[in-house]
Amino acid sequence: MKYRSVFDIIGPIMIGPSSSHTAGAARIGLMSRNVFGRQPKKAEITFLGSFAQTYKGHGTDIAIIGGILGLNTYDERMVEAHQLAKELGVEIKMSVSDDEPNHPNTAIITLSDEQGETTVEGISIGGGKIVITSINGFTSRISGEVPTILVKHQDRSGVVASITEVFAERDLNIAYLELARKSKGGQALMIIETDYPMDKALCKQIESLPFIEKVVRLETI
Repeated sequence: MKYRSVFDIIGPIMIGPSSSHTAGAARIGLMSRNVFGRQPKKAEITFLGSFAQTYKGHGTDIAIIGGILGLNTYDERMVEAHQLAKELGVEIKMSVSDDEPNHPNTAIITLSDEQGETTVEGISIGGGKIVITSINGFTSRISGEVPTILVKHQDRSGVVASITEVFAERDLNIAYLELARKSKGGQALMIIETDYPMDKALCKQIESLPFIEKVVRLETI
């Protein structure tokens, strides 16, 4: 990850003492909520590496919960995240893992309600920047800094072409496309980033294509 300015290192406007342990953590929580698509009934958070050692002292737990509840890094309600979760009826469960993560600031978040469950793994890489490294077992590298959609689909011939044709019809340039699958012919996840925001109509058009199961539009954070 390259930094574009000194402000990327200093970090964003934020509530909390650390860009990596609070601002980055809040964004991991916020992005996990965006991937889930709604406010969860239950959130299970596992801290690894440095997060596991310092999450209470640095307020990482507060920041991640705040993000899960939809609060941005500068929201003054962030400090009341635990109480806010209780008031909203969101059950929070936290734990630490001794597993050696690929990055010292790692959190795994599982959000659930009666409609389903989503598990996201995210890392805070400094300056408030994050990378979502896994979604429901699919490898990813989402930063949340550019317009992104997730397309869950069956691994079938022609699916990629049908989706890219939709973008071509609308004269939208695809900046980045990543495809991950769990098995040949099984479930697959396509991650598409563009230079400009994608509207709901585009998502519905893609969702109507054969072998497409779900399309999720991620807001930038």
